[in-house]
Amino acid sequence: MSGQIFISLLNPGIGLLLAAAFLLLWLNRRDQTYVAIAAASYALTTAGFVIQDIGPALPHQLHHVLSNLCFILAGCTLAAAVLTRYRIPVPYRPMVLVAVAAMAGYVWFLSVAPSLAGRIYAISFSLGMIALMTVVKLYSVPKPHLIDRLLICTAAIAAANFIVRPLLIAWLVGGYDSDEGFQQSVYWTTVQFTQALISIAVALNLMVAVAIGLINELRHEANTDKLSGLLNRRGFEGEASAALQRHVARGWPVALLIADIDNFKSINDTYGHAVGDRVIAMLGELVARMSGADTVAGRIGGEEFAILLAGTELGAARGYAERLRAELPVYGSGRLPSGLTPTISVGVHVDHALTSLYDLLSRADIALYDAKRSGRDRTTVFKAGLALVNEGIA
Repeated sequence: MSGQIFISLLNPGIGLLLAAAFLLLWLNRRDQTYVAIAAASYALTTAGFVIQDIGPALPHQLHHVLSNLCFILAGCTLAAAVLTRYRIPVPYRPMVLVAVAAMAGYVWFLSVAPSLAGRIYAISFSLGMIALMTVVKLYSVPKPHLIDRLLICTAAIAAANFIVRPLLIAWLVGGYDSDEGFQQSVYWTTVQFTQALISIAVALNLMVAVAIGLINELRHEANTDKLSGLLNRRGFEGEASAALQRHVARGWPVALLIADIDNFKSINDTYGHAVGDRVIAMLGELVARMSGADTVAGRIGGEEFAILLAGTELGAARGYAERLRAELPVYGSGRLPSGLTPTISVGVHVDHALTSLYDLLSRADIALYDAKRSGRDRTTVFKAGLALVNEGIA
């Protein structure tokens, strides 16, 4: 068995392994559609190289047409996989037009005006255009991780490979004259190696992206309270502490609100824990609906919620608390048993320089319990001299 056979098996072997890897990933993450699309792309690449290098010759050089059709479809589906990963609409119409033009040009230069160079340029330039479409679409997308920047770089390298490499080889070697010895030619040898490198690079990028997505999901689940849909105490403390440091460094005021459902134990005892859970869920929905981009909100205790508002002066913070307090009964209308109208008490503290989340929480907590002592269903702002006397208050 000659060395050329091993080279011919390189891309089919790599493509088959990557197709299988993405298929296994998708079977375990069926919500990630782009993983299944990537598996299809690598399967098409495998088929293209098998038909071109290993399979038997077909009548009317049909094997050439089929192999290059597989390559074009593989390029389209891989571009679709990458764009779907970033939730970017896939430009199906331009890609179909490029694919049709590529195959029409290929068939023309195969049967009507035979030209090996024409066939090479028709396929390579078309694949380069598809890669360029991907680069253009990805360029304006936020790239929070290094892997996102590497992926767009890989797409750009792929575009350059398909467009520049055929021209460079033609200039260095002297053109593409005939089909004889094509599989041993410099051009096809570079195709074998560059395609293997690009395939592995794109696959590694996508697999790392899958891993990062899974880590983010696990982190989100670990920091989220399932009942309210907001952050849990650990998640709130982490995000609120980071936000507090950022906002104080900018000189922004920061408001901290603590809202507590009044007489929650009585609600559970009278209506049952399922209704109590519904009240918590409703308050979480309402807080989320009222939250802006700079708001950090979480359920930090059984029926206690904390809300950090950036760049918010005392008047606006108190207005937020009063609106939250007024809207809860309306929000719960028709969703709770007759006779149950939940209310909340809210403690508020606003500071321009306090960098300790613990101190902010403590002062808002003191204001909350003053609201409880004063009759509940009200908002109280922290003032120096307030004492925390919370025994028997719920």
